[in-house]
Amino acid sequence: MENHVVTLLARHTEALALFTERVHAVGVDQWDAPTPCTDWSVRDLVNHLTAEQLWVPALVTDGSSVEEVGDAYDGDVLGRKPKAAWDAAARAARKAFAAPGALEQTVQLSYGETPAVAYCAQMITDAVVHTWDLSRGIGAPERLPAALVSFALDEVTPYASGLSKSGLFAPPIEPPPGDSHQTRLLALLGRRD
Repeated sequence: MENHVVTLLARHTEALALFTERVHAVGVDQWDAPTPCTDWSVRDLVNHLTAEQLWVPALVTDGSSVEEVGDAYDGDVLGRKPKAAWDAAARAARKAFAAPGALEQTVQLSYGETPAVAYCAQMITDAVVHTWDLSRGIGAPERLPAALVSFALDEVTPYASGLSKSGLFAPPIEPPPGDSHQTRLLALLGRRD
């Protein structure tokens, strides 16, 4: 297996494990707590990331397009056992990306054909940044592992300025002088560390 693919899969596993750790730290009374994501509670945030993981087997393993999957993962995907729903979705996503040849193919995303390696990299970045959001929402430690932060920063820097146009991200903000990689990553995505 190519070095880049091995690293990508390792980062994906680490990012999912980190978010899993935070999901399992959510207290019973914290599901309605606010997060740095505008209009999203802790439950909304976990629901969003769970739905994102549910897409992976459909797109990567089944070769489905966004149109074919349709609204299958819209709405509440957490049900009455949100932690178990996250765990199952994360396991399935990890398995789909780790399958032999999975990262050598092209997937059909909403904006067109995309190499599966690029899709995986985007999913890693999403999990890393949302781990910070969830940490802030539940009062968990906000310092993220350096390797994941560096990966996400390298991934998002080339296209960060255009993300706010999608309406899904706040505009980038100016990081303070002497900023850390984590502060810079969060600032690119409109967040203050």
